[in-house]
Amino acid sequence: MESGGGSPGAGGAGGGSWERETIQKLALEALAEQRRRRRWGIFFKLLAFAYLTALLVAVFGLRADSESLTGGKHSALVDLTGVIEARGNANADNVTAALQSAFKDKNTKGVILRVNSPGGSPVQSGIIYDEIRRLRTKYPEIPIYAVVEDICASGGYYIASATDRIYVDKASIVGSIGVLMDQFGFTETMQKLGVERRLIVSGENKAFLDPFSPVNPSQVAFAQKLLDEVHAQFIDVVKQGRGTRLKESPELFSGLMWTGAKSVELGLADGLGSVDTVARDVIKAEQIVDYTRKENIAERLARRFGAAFADAFGLSAGARLR
Repeated sequence: MESGGGSPGAGGAGGGSWERETIQKLALEALAEQRRRRRWGIFFKLLAFAYLTALLVAVFGLRADSESLTGGKHSALVDLTGVIEARGNANADNVTAALQSAFKDKNTKGVILRVNSPGGSPVQSGIIYDEIRRLRTKYPEIPIYAVVEDICASGGYYIASATDRIYVDKASIVGSIGVLMDQFGFTETMQKLGVERRLIVSGENKAFLDPFSPVNPSQVAFAQKLLDEVHAQFIDVVKQGRGTRLKESPELFSGLMWTGAKSVELGLADGLGSVDTVARDVIKAEQIVDYTRKENIAERLARRFGAAFADAFGLSAGARLR
């Protein structure tokens, strides 16, 4: 009887223990859930902060006002570095914006365009060339000089020829006044692999110089005519910019390149010099302020996204001053 009466008491104690364990588990789960929510909340706050920071950088560029950098007369520096193309750093928007800021500054005594470029787009080069000529007319009291370091070829020289004078290092590479359009042909490779090209077009020249189709002589002739026209434009702007300083010869506009020392002899450049020597000895303002437009992180990501999008849909090869 006693043992039978003790069983319910033991069962009641066991039941109370089970309830406590359940409550404890629920409480621990609730605490863990609160921690998870807190961590995710912190993560999303940091993400929002990073986004707002990138947005502010994109809007304001975090670029110091040049007038706050110097209180006196100075030489303004603008870099033209790398391939000249719409999707790169050396594009017309960046370079012309920097040049405009340099010329507008009331403390600018002279502008130095530092060139390290193998060339690139004739359109981008032409836009920069025209803007330099416009700024020279608008600000006749402010000279602009090109200073070549490693290379100033093709589109790079196209732009440099718009300046008042060109200074080079004796070992610089200068010239390459020409235009090219390059492609590959895959017709024989396709035949060996047993691949059939199925191309449907509306317009007999829509697949102009298609690399997977046999060479079309009439299209090649048309492309050559196009390149010759752009080349003639290139020659005209160089002659306009350099004037009687050029010592013309059959090789001058053939696409060849020369050392800086030889380019001075040919009239492609005016003398030897660096950014420092031109600022100090030519402009007579030793202090240098850099106006080069620096691309911020947000702009770089947007540009890369745009480039990837364009590549995904395919772009035809165009003429290049290279």
